[in-house]
Amino acid sequence: MIPDGHTDLAPGKIASVVTYLEMRDRPAPDDSSSGVRLRHVHNPGLDWYRALYRRAGARWLWFSRLEITDEQLAAILNRSTTELFVGEREGAEIGLAELDRSEPPNVEITNFALLPEMIGKGLGRPFMAKLLNRAWDGSVARVWLHTCTLDGPAALSFYMKCGFRPYKRAIEVANDPRIRGMLSEDAAPQVPIIR
Repeated sequence: MIPDGHTDLAPGKIASVVTYLEMRDRPAPDDSSSGVRLRHVHNPGLDWYRALYRRAGARWLWFSRLEITDEQLAAILNRSTTELFVGEREGAEIGLAELDRSEPPNVEITNFALLPEMIGKGLGRPFMAKLLNRAWDGSVARVWLHTCTLDGPAALSFYMKCGFRPYKRAIEVANDPRIRGMLSEDAAPQVPIIR
């Protein structure tokens, strides 16, 4: 258990507050698609996937899919219960999203991100609406996800506006992925590197 007050971290560590959110009822259909569509990607190339994952998440220090082996990543992405999507508009990639159906009747949104150049263009809500429509296919009782204080500053409020409700918090401590060489040292300049 983490004590009240401040807890020092060792040099080379990063920490964030993780908020878990859930949705227990299918949302009303959202017809404001803004031309956004989902492209379901089957058996993705690992180099392509990692490049898109890095592009979408480097500014938020996403590293979990970068630190695992090719075999581990292929096993995750090629499971029958994993659905990988690229959000597109007018033929251009706008974001990345993944669903995990491995624990029915729950569906986890394991990744959801707009590409940096697409943020602020009104594409997040239609992208999420399309994803939620897919997530709720079948016998689903709950859709959930988590975000953290390293994610974009609007992420938590965005998810809540989409209909998700917070239900739990956690503290995540990890080795800084920039020091480990998984991300460039100029990734996420809003989070200082402490060696």
